[in-house]
Amino acid sequence: MEEIYIKARAKVNLNLEITGVRDNGYHNIESVFQKINLYDELYIKKTKTNKLDLQTNIEELNNEENIICKAYIKMREIYKNISGVQVKVNKRIPMQAGLAGGSTDCASFILGMNKLFDLKLSKKEIENIGKSLGADVVPCLYNQAVKAEGIGEIITPINTNFKYYLVIIKPKISCNTKEMYKKIDEQKNLIQEKNTNEIIKALEENKIELIAENLYNVFESVVDEKKLIQNLKKELIENGAIGSLMAGSGSCVFGIFENKEKAKSAYKKLKNTYQTYICTSFNSLRRIF
Repeated sequence: MEEIYIKARAKVNLNLEITGVRDNGYHNIESVFQKINLYDELYIKKTKTNKLDLQTNIEELNNEENIICKAYIKMREIYKNISGVQVKVNKRIPMQAGLAGGSTDCASFILGMNKLFDLKLSKKEIENIGKSLGADVVPCLYNQAVKAEGIGEIITPINTNFKYYLVIIKPKISCNTKEMYKKIDEQKNLIQEKNTNEIIKALEENKIELIAENLYNVFESVVDEKKLIQNLKKELIENGAIGSLMAGSGSCVFGIFENKEKAKSAYKKLKNTYQTYICTSFNSLRRIF
């Protein structure tokens, strides 16, 4: 194999709770990560060099701070038979949006390199590489809904192939994940909803209403632009969503819909005002490692 093409799918969190802070400052979470069919495209090709040639359609990402560069360096340190590669990334997932665009690119790159160089890495080896690079990378290795605990590295796959529709709005504001966690730390007497089990049950039993009833994100309580986020959620509901939530640490807001027709209707109306996306949940039960 000389080259490989991969769809790096985004995620939304159907619920997101902070369960504690570790001595190193990392936060423990409990969350259901749902992969969605909005994706970046990765083209990875072997070269006769000993370096990474990274090209993206976003100029500011073409530098050594890109998480793909960090993943390449990490993998070459461990696996000496890795040679140079050219990586082209077509970014379609909005950035600083709570959709894990960088993390899913990194996860897909690791999986792609494993196949391209026939490394035959174990699940644990792949997850250890991901864990060393970012908290969201490990859950992004899975192309399905998962329960994530710890700093995101403790994964329980959810047995579901439930397909439902989402409309996502990216407002003009962006949210820095590190700053959002800092805001959480500054909160006193923070009371959170604990509904992971209800979300999992809803996915396993294909109950869209139960998902809608239990959507929760602790970061909505600390985001600076609370009024904007709440207004976007309200607008999605007014346009047919049965539930709405801010994605991850922000700033995207998504609504979930009972059927394709209602989602398309909302998308057509909202896209004239906002940067808007329409997609479905994505659950592939096919093993990827």
